[in-house]
Amino acid sequence: MMRPIISFVFTAFLATAKCFPSSGDDASAAIPSSSTSYWFSQPVDHFGLNNDPWKQQYLINATFYKPGGPIIMLTPGETPITSYYTDGSHFSSLAQLTNALVVAVEHRFYGNSNPMPDLSGESLKYHTLDNALEDFAAFIRVAQSNPSQVFPVPIQVNSKVVFGGGSYAGAVSAWMRAKYPDLVTGSWASSAIIKYQLENYPFDQSWGKHLEVLGCGQDVIEAVKDIDGILLSGNDTAISELQTKFNIPALTPRDLAGMLAYLIAAYAQAPSSKYTDYTQATVCDYFDGTMSPLDSYAKAVNGMVSVNGYTQDSLVQMGDTSLGYDNYALGQSGRVWYYQECAWYGNWQIATPRSTGLPRYRSQLVDLTYYQPNCQNKFGKNIQIPVDSESFNKKWLGMLRGVSNIYYTVGELDQWRGTNALTWNGYVLPNTTQSPIFLIDKATHSQDITSARDTDLDSVVLARAIGNNLVMQWIK
Repeated sequence: MMRPIISFVFTAFLATAKCFPSSGDDASAAIPSSSTSYWFSQPVDHFGLNNDPWKQQYLINATFYKPGGPIIMLTPGETPITSYYTDGSHFSSLAQLTNALVVAVEHRFYGNSNPMPDLSGESLKYHTLDNALEDFAAFIRVAQSNPSQVFPVPIQVNSKVVFGGGSYAGAVSAWMRAKYPDLVTGSWASSAIIKYQLENYPFDQSWGKHLEVLGCGQDVIEAVKDIDGILLSGNDTAISELQTKFNIPALTPRDLAGMLAYLIAAYAQAPSSKYTDYTQATVCDYFDGTMSPLDSYAKAVNGMVSVNGYTQDSLVQMGDTSLGYDNYALGQSGRVWYYQECAWYGNWQIATPRSTGLPRYRSQLVDLTYYQPNCQNKFGKNIQIPVDSESFNKKWLGMLRGVSNIYYTVGELDQWRGTNALTWNGYVLPNTTQSPIFLIDKATHSQDITSARDTDLDSVVLARAIGNNLVMQWIK
């Protein structure tokens, strides 16, 4: 696979990457804390004229490393990096099993890894998927050829690299194996979002199937119908009473609908265990037949707000997509993710269109017109409306076809299942022994890469065991 020539940039990496003193032959002499930050120099644009350097943050866990062991590389994707990614997930157990070093590298424009001084549209034009993947590839090249440049403990030259991640980061993991097979030996892609579409109403259909399994799906459908009846009525008094019922701030009907959808989407990711489905406790238990569906829905929302300690201001931000027009400050993960949706692939979580004949689990006011108009307002007129999701899939989904050594896991009740390697309608990619796709019974989003617990579903335990065995085969 051809890539642009970057030898001049690579030379700069070797000169500017953080160097560490040798600790001799005793690898256990000084195991650094997994929460210690290190920094790696990257150019703003790997493929253009802006070669200005910036520092990318990474963390390591060398506790289990032994010579000959692999490097397990992770990224948190669309969130800031924390030590969870080096010592709080299943990959730490995998490192112990395989004598691996774990390194978690922050994604550009998230957390403290900022190529530019702000998040304006002009700055975010450098936020491309090709640049993000090349960041990780550049790090791997140095980690394999000159490990002392990036690691504070002795690491064997030319160590094999296994990339792992969940959700969007799971897709990054798969793309790294597909685009850089010479650098990445294998990929564990948990709940990887690989099939993007302009209108991601399958998100709600997956969520709805989970609710149907638990027995409250129809109640949620009826509550949403009641909410829409009020929001679309134009009756200010009724709308005000609805806001009072939900104990939420005064918003426009559309922003109110968006806020409720945001809350439900957050709770759709609640994990399942051997004894408890947390979506039962956080949503369906409120629909016990003692109140109307609308009142039960309001009670559920009040419970979500109380448990999470949401403030009135944070609730406003959930529903108001106009926020951030003029706020270009760094550290806004939501703004960067919004840019990806506007400029890369869409994948907007909208209400299921009536034309599909499928049930609706969120207000019909949450449609493309809720999201898209703000793209140009936030990031400039160069943003294409609508984004070309088909071209994105043609390139990036197409890249994954026929690639070996990728382990895809899909939760049966994952709300992102409409975008995974195995949707409700069938396989998006071939299920082969070279790159198997494993459906995790009763699991939700990326449960297989969380730390092991006694209450884990048997299917989650099995998914981890399969992944462990595959990784051990790859690194041999």
